[in-house]
Amino acid sequence: MTAQVTPGSPPGRPLTGPLVGVQASFDELGTPLRDVTFCVVDLETTGGSPESSEITEIGAVKVRSGEVLGEFQTLVNPGASIPPFIAVLTGITDAMVASSPTVDQAVPAFLQFAEGCVLVAHNAPFDVGFLRAAATAHGRPWPSFEVIDTARLARRVLTRDDTPDCKLATLARVFRSSTTPKHRALADARATVDVLHGLFERLGPLGVQTLEELSTFSSRVTPAQRRKRHLADRLPHVPGVYLFTDDRGRVLYVGKSKDLRTRVRTYFTASETRSRMGEMVGLAADVTGLECATPLEAEVRELRLIATHKPRYNRRSRFPERATWLKVTVEPFPRLSLVRDVKADAATYLGPFGSRRVAEQAVNALHEAFPIRQCTSRLARSPRGGSACVLAEMGRCVAPCVGAVDVEAYATHVTAVRAAIATDPQPVIDAVIRRIRAFTADARFEEAIVHRDRMAAFVRAAARSQRMSALARCPEVVAARRTPEDGWEAHVIRYGRLAAAGVVPAGHPARAGVDTIVAGAETVEAPPPPKPAATAEETERILAWLEQPGVRLVELAGEWSCPVDGAQAHTAWLDTAYAARDGVVPCEDRRRLRPVHQPAR
Repeated sequence: MTAQVTPGSPPGRPLTGPLVGVQASFDELGTPLRDVTFCVVDLETTGGSPESSEITEIGAVKVRSGEVLGEFQTLVNPGASIPPFIAVLTGITDAMVASSPTVDQAVPAFLQFAEGCVLVAHNAPFDVGFLRAAATAHGRPWPSFEVIDTARLARRVLTRDDTPDCKLATLARVFRSSTTPKHRALADARATVDVLHGLFERLGPLGVQTLEELSTFSSRVTPAQRRKRHLADRLPHVPGVYLFTDDRGRVLYVGKSKDLRTRVRTYFTASETRSRMGEMVGLAADVTGLECATPLEAEVRELRLIATHKPRYNRRSRFPERATWLKVTVEPFPRLSLVRDVKADAATYLGPFGSRRVAEQAVNALHEAFPIRQCTSRLARSPRGGSACVLAEMGRCVAPCVGAVDVEAYATHVTAVRAAIATDPQPVIDAVIRRIRAFTADARFEEAIVHRDRMAAFVRAAARSQRMSALARCPEVVAARRTPEDGWEAHVIRYGRLAAAGVVPAGHPARAGVDTIVAGAETVEAPPPPKPAATAEETERILAWLEQPGVRLVELAGEWSCPVDGAQAHTAWLDTAYAARDGVVPCEDRRRLRPVHQPAR
């Protein structure tokens, strides 16, 4: 069969049901433990830290499928005298190591022995830490070993009824090891092999059959959760979105992954420590998968499905409709107003803001720079009567309500406000900085911080709005990027919304494949500017993909540009200012002290 372009359906198409598949074997889900070569290692040292101590002995056993493939043992000359209590503990003396290889000879030999293996050690951070430090100190790169810690694994598998502690000597007795640990490297490594095999016997009935499952195993995943791991068997190894549903078909949780089956299985067999997720899996009756052509399409579909279903176990992106916009009203004497949506009324908008509090900070920053009115009443073109408010007396409002300024003169201030929002925020920055300097000169630091946060809220919102509105103005953007398989992944974006996604396989005409994807794209109506035809979060995800290295523009309808003096140029400066603040208050407790989902009782 000839390979064909796989454009994928438009992201807005509703989910139709679970993907149909066949029961998968464990071999398809990862590397079976029987096929893994483990190198079980143990060290003897002159102390507890690689910074001040040295290795005196290395012992290792290489095993696969329960069969010993080889052993490695060598004493190591530490280049210094062995402390007396270490000599008594291990039986290794200065005379024994005098003619032994030095660490720069012994460690490379061990690395050659362990090449291609998964390292195993009891209290692995100790042994691996010494080996890595020795390799680094002698200019040898440390291989990217997968590491299994039998001490940590035992703490997750065994209970107090099984063993009083997880020391190697204790576990060797529990699993009836043929070798008794005696603080000599090879003997301890042999005992660790028996402990490892004993732990495998305990893990098998729990569904841990692969290296990936072993590496991420957690005892916090309950047996009831593990029994549901078959729910992932119908899912393919492709990018997509998954939905957990309960026995009434209600969506509990929506997530995305580059590999649907592998990701969903982690909820049943891996180190999922979030109590909310454990509760969710307990309620789940089914998992539905939605295959996507590209990872970006998976991200977009996830956002749309969360907004549609509002699953109770998703914390983010559930209520995009609650966003707040700042609007420069359309009337003879415009003012700033906070609204829920953008209308086609030719007004100037800034946003969206994630919270009303941040939006109010941005409003206050604009009022600091421009003397437009802050009252909420609607004024006629020629207002009569009334008296000026306190803001007018303070010089912070030009008081159109008492006829102090006409429509034309007032319009100059409004034009400056619109320019600050759309192109150049410098007037706002200058005005707020003047206030901050005045407050700091008077040692009124708390008030200076308030104004700093107002300026940051405005500048960051303006930068975000300018980036999104630039893409939202484009009727169509078609872009593509090379895939690892030497094909092309292509996306069609219309008014800031993902309209189609697809992959052109390697060896096929790229342009013809992209044209096929464009032909099947969703029709998108132009939204009122500056709002995109999608949620702000979706447009930001698209922009992040477009800005990645290697992305090429294939077609562009309209003009995609941002102002030269736009707000984006000031965000790095703001980030530096906040980072400096964090540096001068190093002991402040910045933890998110939120209540736990299931508090102790």
